[in-house]
Amino acid sequence: MRLSKFLLFAVFLFGISAQAQTSLSLKEAVGIALSKSDEVNLANTKAATKSFETQSVKMNQYPDLKISGQYMRLTSADVTLKSSEEKNTETTSGSETDEESPSPKHLLLGQASVTMPIFSGFKLKNSIAASENLYKAEVANAGQTKEETAMKVVQYYADLYKAQKSVELFKESLKSSQQRVTDFTAMEKNGIIARNDLLKSQLQESKIQLSLDEAEKNVRLVNYYLVTLLKMSPETQIVVREDNIDPNVFSLAVKTEADALQNRKDLEALDHLKKANDANIKVAKAAYYPSLSFSGGYIALDLDNVVQVENAMNVGVGLSYNLSSIFKNGKEVKAAKSKALEIETQKAMLTDAIKTQITQAREDYELSLKQDKVYSQAVAQADENYRIVKDKYDNGLSDTNDLLEADVEDLGAKINQAYAKANVALKFYELLEASGQLTQSFNLTQN
Repeated sequence: MRLSKFLLFAVFLFGISAQAQTSLSLKEAVGIALSKSDEVNLANTKAATKSFETQSVKMNQYPDLKISGQYMRLTSADVTLKSSEEKNTETTSGSETDEESPSPKHLLLGQASVTMPIFSGFKLKNSIAASENLYKAEVANAGQTKEETAMKVVQYYADLYKAQKSVELFKESLKSSQQRVTDFTAMEKNGIIARNDLLKSQLQESKIQLSLDEAEKNVRLVNYYLVTLLKMSPETQIVVREDNIDPNVFSLAVKTEADALQNRKDLEALDHLKKANDANIKVAKAAYYPSLSFSGGYIALDLDNVVQVENAMNVGVGLSYNLSSIFKNGKEVKAAKSKALEIETQKAMLTDAIKTQITQAREDYELSLKQDKVYSQAVAQADENYRIVKDKYDNGLSDTNDLLEADVEDLGAKINQAYAKANVALKFYELLEASGQLTQSFNLTQN
């Protein structure tokens, strides 16, 4: 009975452990990050805000229509008509009139007016152009944020693969080291080996245990960073395997430097900012021109017992010119031109930085391929070296130092090989990011 309960409890714990672990392809992880990342969502929101602002600026093209109405209650108002005053002055001084002035009780007033700009120095046209380019710049910034977020996922995957592979190799090595300590302990008791050899094997076991603890800590940290970015439960353990990466990605043709410069979203954002600022220069210069507008209106008025006005229509044009702008507006134009020069300098600096980044990424990828080839050969060499040294040690032709050193070299070669495989993928994705192709390589639908 107790055994069955124990088995059920063990199965339950295994189920919880298995449920907490998950394996996601790199493409799936990037897709989740692009849809749930706070940075991406913020960038998309900023782009949406700029879109609304652009629509708001465009609405200025349409006429303004205003309607107003008033009702006012009057108390004992004395109204004297101008025509009545003139009539009274014509009356002889000896004559008197009994005509009383009207006393209205209320006033009704209704108005409707429409105004539409006709010409304002092309200010409206250039304001719309500036707003549209600011929106496009924000969209490009959102694209760059997606590139950076995708690269962050790739980096976490590479780091997590290295850490998990290290844990796997250290556990295997620790198991062998513990068995060696067990064997050496028995041999030392029987006087076959010196105590110093036993201590050396125990020291190596301790070093491997420390390295294993460090690797397990790295797994927990990187896994936490990754699941936090993906908005998953902190208890989720992501297992990274080599098949999580699409092998077809390495067949992608990396763009040339010229194509990469056109494809980089951060450089595209600066291009649009430059165009927006050029439009803002024209907006600032618009103050040098007069403004012409069309206006029309309708008024209805009813003053109780006095006057009633209906169908009072008016149509006309208005011309205005601020003479002080001739003297004051020069500073605004200079400020806008200085801003354009600032953006142009930023663009030149970013262009040089991108060229450097592309060159560095290409060299790093080529180096990773060479390192992967060398480390693969080193694993075979280290395995063979350990086999020979172990055989010599068993036959008394080699000492403990040689055996432990060969074991460490074999472990190091395997770890370096695992790191090299991860670096091949990492450096290729860094090359894609430098050329502005990273999110495109995952074939994800962008919002």
